[in-house]
Amino acid sequence: MGTRNCDIAILGGGLAGGLIALALTRLRPELSLRLIEHGERFGGNHVWSSFASDIDADDAWLVDPLIAARWDGYDVHFPGHSRRLTTPYRSVTSERLDAALRAALPAEALLTGSDVAEAGQDFVTLTGGHTLHAGGVIDARGAAGLPHMAGGWQKFLGRMLRLEQPHGLSRPIVMDARVDQIDGYRFVYCLPFSATEVFVEDTYYADGPELDLASLRRRIDEYAAGQGWRIADVSREETGVLPVIAKGDFPAFWPSQSITDSPARAGARAALIHPLTSYSLPDAVRFARHICRLPNLSGAALARASYDWAGSHWRQGSFYRMLTRMLFGAAAPDRRYRMLERFYRLPEPLIERFYAGMSTPADRLRVLAGKPPVPVVAALASLTGGGRPLASLG
Repeated sequence: MGTRNCDIAILGGGLAGGLIALALTRLRPELSLRLIEHGERFGGNHVWSSFASDIDADDAWLVDPLIAARWDGYDVHFPGHSRRLTTPYRSVTSERLDAALRAALPAEALLTGSDVAEAGQDFVTLTGGHTLHAGGVIDARGAAGLPHMAGGWQKFLGRMLRLEQPHGLSRPIVMDARVDQIDGYRFVYCLPFSATEVFVEDTYYADGPELDLASLRRRIDEYAAGQGWRIADVSREETGVLPVIAKGDFPAFWPSQSITDSPARAGARAALIHPLTSYSLPDAVRFARHICRLPNLSGAALARASYDWAGSHWRQGSFYRMLTRMLFGAAAPDRRYRMLERFYRLPEPLIERFYAGMSTPADRLRVLAGKPPVPVVAALASLTGGGRPLASLG
């Protein structure tokens, strides 16, 4: 074994890896880190949004420097129902994450443009052949899919539009489902970053992962025109294809025997996402804080701790996976919006806990109570289904 280069090596400088690096730098400053990223900047090209209620007040310090925009509430629109909610909404950008990491960590800790050829619990070999020796390794490189799991996909194209005149929005539209229901449950998402800048995302809960970018760009243009907005230019474009988990075999996804020689996992690589919404920010914050509290940060201890944490998260997500099966299996694709329309008639605190992944037993009963927005027989039959495999985007 070679001389140790660092205490902790983190593979992947996206949201999960970046938050772990920032949390360790603040709470465990005695540790030396290496954050290894394939791209030339950290965070890629993303806007991550969440409700203020998703983040514990004690963890706000970790997220606050990354927030690019804040709003005191949001709107939703469906064909038969619109609602204004008061829960504060926040958006984090990859630019803010990149800047925060470069400000907090020394230059030698940040390795961009670096590909990992092999990694173990105490080493990382880069494609050029150079090997870093670490006290522990955390793999947060994301996942193109989730092997041994099934469900559907949340896929989207987002564009930052600069308009010729003010758009008139004072708060986000988190869901506007008053649009043609194409390729599953479709809604448009709008974030007003300034009086004349609005991030518009065309989103689909679909059975397949394919993205027709030309069609999505055209639909965003059509949506903007329908709002009376004239586009001056587009300053950024983001795409995503995220797994929505209906069921899976966690022991096959992450065999317990692998934790004896494989690195710890974080983020989507550990299935630390909300099974239905694909939200990752709340879980990334919680896991980053959990890592900082561990008394032992050796490679073996990190692997065990991440496995146990992910297993607990998987068990707690069973209710949301059931709802995913109902969303994809109980309604025709162009009628899926009815389930969300009904959901947004429920009490606001329940909605907050749902997005945070903290639904109480009473919340679960309330979500399922009453006349379902889909046929009962279809709803029951959907519980035995599971959607398509999520092993890859192919």
